[in-house]
Amino acid sequence: MNNHLIQKTLLLAVFFAFSIRSQAQETPPASNYDQHDAFSPLFYTQNGNEFRSASGYPGPKYWQNRADYTISANLDDQTNTVSGTVTITYKNNSPDQLPYIWLQLDQNLFDQHSRGASLIKAGSRYGARGEKINGGYKITGLTVSKKALPVKFTSIIEDTRMQIRLDQPLGANGDLITLKMNFSFVVPINGSDRMGHLTTQNGEIFTIAQWFPRLCVYDDVIGWNTLPYWGAGEFYCEYGDVNYSVTAPANHIIMGSGELLNPQEVFTPEQLKRWNAAKLSDKTISIRTAEEVTDPKSRPAKDKLTWKFRMFNTRDVAWASSKAFVLDAVRINLPSGKKSLAVSAQPVESYTDNSYKRGAEFIKGSIEHYSNKWFEFPYPMAVNIASNVSGMEYPGIVFCGWKANGSSLFNVIDHEFGHTWFPMIVGSNERKYGWMDEGFNTFINTLSTDAFNNGEFKPAKPMDVHGIAKYIAKPEGEYIMLSPDAMGERNIGANLYFKPSLGLTLLREQILGPDRFDYAFKMYIKEWSFKHPTPFDFFRSIENGAGEDLSWFWKGWFLGNWKMDQAITSVTASKKDGRIEGYQIVVSNLEKLPMPIIVKITTKSGKSETLKIGVDVWMRNKNWTIDYPTNEEITSVVLDPDNVLPDVDVTNNTWTK
Repeated sequence: MNNHLIQKTLLLAVFFAFSIRSQAQETPPASNYDQHDAFSPLFYTQNGNEFRSASGYPGPKYWQNRADYTISANLDDQTNTVSGTVTITYKNNSPDQLPYIWLQLDQNLFDQHSRGASLIKAGSRYGARGEKINGGYKITGLTVSKKALPVKFTSIIEDTRMQIRLDQPLGANGDLITLKMNFSFVVPINGSDRMGHLTTQNGEIFTIAQWFPRLCVYDDVIGWNTLPYWGAGEFYCEYGDVNYSVTAPANHIIMGSGELLNPQEVFTPEQLKRWNAAKLSDKTISIRTAEEVTDPKSRPAKDKLTWKFRMFNTRDVAWASSKAFVLDAVRINLPSGKKSLAVSAQPVESYTDNSYKRGAEFIKGSIEHYSNKWFEFPYPMAVNIASNVSGMEYPGIVFCGWKANGSSLFNVIDHEFGHTWFPMIVGSNERKYGWMDEGFNTFINTLSTDAFNNGEFKPAKPMDVHGIAKYIAKPEGEYIMLSPDAMGERNIGANLYFKPSLGLTLLREQILGPDRFDYAFKMYIKEWSFKHPTPFDFFRSIENGAGEDLSWFWKGWFLGNWKMDQAITSVTASKKDGRIEGYQIVVSNLEKLPMPIIVKITTKSGKSETLKIGVDVWMRNKNWTIDYPTNEEITSVVLDPDNVLPDVDVTNNTWTK
């Protein structure tokens, strides 16, 4: 192109741009929006590779290590002590030799001198609630072997981690090593609101979790994941099989993760009959009734009993024990035709018509919904324990507050069992990215609550997103991608639970639509089941599955704390021969976060129409003109009339004649 033609083209472009601006908006309002920042293509800093595909799914050479556990434990209900022996078989599937191995020792948080104890104020949810106990592990008899031969090693314990330094490195691509050790610890009354023990009128309820030394994850992202356990951040674990047994007083009932292998040894003949009947029943059956709790004949006449459990392909196991349990169970029907068992264990005080009498029913409804909607429940039992833990999840077992009732009970049971999918099936790193389990789970809870029992606990009114927009976009509100332990405790509810959940709702309902979103989300769950995705694996998988570039949304909603504010700037009639032919409605984007335009237009006759305009219009514009053909006078224009978008300033959303 010659210089004269270039100059002419540039002049025409400038003139055209000026004329468009003049027609659309003579005096545009001040705006913080930068379309070049929002829609910059330079979002992903790394290309896909053979380990993690650009599609967001595991690549052809994806690997992860494996840890299998055999545990024999004892509960002393007089000293509140758990002790035992654990044998760990660790398989290094990575392409790297490992000169050392790291283990998690989460109970060490409850040592008075732990790093977490120095961070957590007395009475905090994530500490031992100010209780002063001689907490933490006592570990003895550590041995390391390969192919039954001893291996020389040195071990050190640093707070909630143990490093085992090997004389010879563990080989790559499938080499095995075996660790064995004895452990014991005193159970705190309330251990970070995740485990502990509760005194009831008929005995103590022990909820036991983070109870045995576990392997840290070694992955292809950062190598060894060795963040200490500080209390707020949760867990990141390898998958494997766990065989475990717990010996306790015979008047206790123990329920745990996985399959109960010896019910004939630990139940009375009548309880065993009821247990087997529950496996075939769609109605709740009481294995041990409230009236039987104080009857010595409701337990075998022995001093102690050993309960045996097994769980395949799991990242963890937990259990609970008490002589105070009322025990209910009911069959869970899964889409493949397989069956599981919903089990609810609670003290008599919790067993009322408006409370845990419906516990097994709530578990069944929750598990069946998620299994049909997203991915089939993979475990032989789903156990809920009523305790002093307000709500905490483990594979196949959850702990919920013993005083919950009605809708609050359904909601906590539904939420904790929703965690089966995030992070028990999709094994994200909770310690760094708590929103990938709490936020995703809170999102699927909204759909489950609407579906349960024909909407029994469905909210009476839709969420008013306008009402909470300012709250979730406050500068001091931090942002979603911060780790839980680096986040102010008062912001955890917003940034781990509510805001990520709302983000997925916006994607599903307002940006992609249910069909595209649900398909992409189900593919994400399927492809990352029992594996370890990162946030960017999630971002890529949704974009690929839905066929949409969403980098503007990930940047603004998850990596940043961008606000949304759309405004009606002007409404101008077009006339010919004095008669109205249509209107030009100018909408301005005043804040950094773009969103679709939803506008309701009402004319003088009372007729109204709602238009939805995709987010694409903000790719190169700060102001957008809607040409609306009508020969009637417009009397009002309202942005987002149903309050579904996070608009922080609704005072500029309405124009009236």
